[in-house]
Amino acid sequence: MDEKKIETIFEQEKVAKVITCPQAFAIAEKYGIPKTAISGYCNTHGIKIRACQLGCFK
Repeated sequence: MDEKKIETIFEQEKVAKVITCPQAFAIAEKYGIPKTAISGYCNTHGIKIRACQLGCFK
């Protein structure tokens, strides 16, 4: 997955330092991005994922 694409999507969705698990799931579905790509981007860029539903994000 292109990091620049995720960065642009996060800017559009106003995600900066924190994202909730439901937000991450919704963005993944809306833009057709694998959840693991979102998780990896968040881990790499220091974005915290809160309120995790299933332990999918670390």
